[in-house]
Amino acid sequence: MSHLFVYIMTESNEEALGIGRALVRERLAACANVLSSATSVFRWQDEIVEETEVPLIVKTREDLIEDVIGRVVELHSYECPCIVTLPIATGNLAYLNWITAETLVAR
Repeated sequence: MSHLFVYIMTESNEEALGIGRALVRERLAACANVLSSATSVFRWQDEIVEETEVPLIVKTREDLIEDVIGRVVELHSYECPCIVTLPIATGNLAYLNWITAETLVAR
């Protein structure tokens, strides 16, 4: 079974926590990490913007990613939220099995 890190940028700590809690509660993710704020520099609507954002990383199964993306889009305040995945190539087998177990229980 393949696992993923899902990297999401959010507007605030509260938004990151809300999204993380929903994904874990709904068993779309086994774990959510809300990181310290970051300064993001990006082009939006033809302007250079600098914003303080809060990164959120969730751990899930690859086969759940479309549901995860859909749910994050529903909960997110941004018009075009950053939601990207990174494959987990290897790791502690017990931890990877835990991710699987926590996301297999019926929602």
